[in-house]
This record gives sequence, C-alpha cells and structure tokens, in this order.
Amino acid sequence: MSTALITGASSGIGAVYARRLAARGHDLVLVARNAERLDALANELRTANGIAVEILVADLTKADDLAAVSDRLRSGAPIDLLINNAGAALLGGVETADPAAMAELISLNVTAPTMLAAAAVGGMVARGSGAIVNLGSVVSLMPQYFPGIYAATKSYVLTLSQGLAAEVDPKGVYVQAVLPAATRTEIWERAGADVDQIPNVMGVEELVDAALSGFDQREAVTIPPLGDVALWNALETARATLPSGLGAVAAARYARHG
Repeated sequence: MSTALITGASSGIGAVYARRLAARGHDLVLVARNAERLDALANELRTANGIAVEILVADLTKADDLAAVSDRLRSGAPIDLLINNAGAALLGGVETADPAAMAELISLNVTAPTMLAAAAVGGMVARGSGAIVNLGSVVSLMPQYFPGIYAATKSYVLTLSQGLAAEVDPKGVYVQAVLPAATRTEIWERAGADVDQIPNVMGVEELVDAALSGFDQREAVTIPPLGDVALWNALETARATLPSGLGAVAAARYARHG
C-alpha cells in the first residue's frame, strides 16, 4: 500500500484529494495549519477507509515548519506520492502590493513546493518509482488577465514541473502539473474576493476528479476545463521547436542600423 503526502489538506482541493486517495487505498500524511480540521478529516478517513493517517500541523511559510515537512519526506517512511497543493492568492497589481504580502505568497507558492519536491524526489528516484503532483493555475498561461505576482508564482510551478519531469521521468518518477481555472475554494475569501461574483467557477470535486483522471492517463500537464487538447498540444509543439533556432549569433532582425 502506497503513502501520499498532501499539503493544504484541511479543506478545499487538498481535502478532496485526501478523500479520493483514501478511497483508492492510499495511506496518508496530511499537512495543514488547522489542527482541528486535520483531526476531523483524519478520523473520517480512518473510519471510512481503514487506512493509516498521519497528521503534520505546519505553516509552510515558516522555515522551521517547512523544514519539518521536508524532513518527513526525506527521512521518514517512504512517501510514494506528493501532492503539492498548499497555496494562496494575492489580489491587485504589483504597483500597490504590500511587500510583506508578496514575500509570503512567494514563500508559500514558490519556495514550499520547490523544497518539498526536492525533499521527496531523491527517495523516489532511489526506489525507481513515485509521483509528484504540483497544483498550478491556468493564469500561468494568461498573466495579463490576473494582475500582480500570483500568475508569476503559478508560472513558476508549471516550469518547475516541466523541468523536474524532464529530469526524473526517465528514472521512473512521474510529475504532473495541474492547472485549474477558478475553483470554488476558500482561497478567494482569504484573498478578499467574493467567489459568487466570479463567472464559470468549477466545483472542487469536479476539479480533483478531472486531475486524477489526468494522473491515471499520465498527462504531464492537466487543464481540467480545456475541451480542445489540440490547443495545448500546439503550444507545447511550438515551445519544443523554439530551441532549434537559438545560437551564439544575434538574429538578423537585431542587426545594427546606421
């Protein structure tokens, strides 16, 4: 029986992942800040599925807490699946953003998934199996529609996933980036937005079920609301073609004039 570690597991996307993976027979390590919610979810899953559930209460923006979860991934009983789900949003543009709020967002959305993936991947490679799922966002592909640094943090998550996949896929470790569109979770309320004023919001269970379908199909990137996968494939084909035109000489269109 494999074990999955899920960050941001006490509510929303993380809690649904926990329920779905428990139903599949995975033992779980649940990570979040809210101990009371974690206890309730753990008891629910143990009773309903007869699995082992471990709890780690941690705020991943705090260095000591992040180090403790990293140590669990690196040195504890093997983790076969890491769900890097914990994240936050920050509304508004860079011009008016609070520097402390931006630093905290980068800590949670960029630093935490990077360090946790790094902590998990060594053991997975050594065992020749494992999987890492990183929750990004479709705004990483359209930052002009979401002012501020949130889209940039999610662009990093996508690039991290693609780079890590190129590194460890040949070694038996599968990496999936999941790019949700707007999803009905508490992230909006915490950021100060009214989710009921946002059009076309996806339900959490629908999002996670689509993400797990993509996982089962071993997709490198799963975009749950994308109907025409040819659009993504065309983008990826163009991206893969680009390096063939790069070299040590500046392109003719940049030749000096005058």
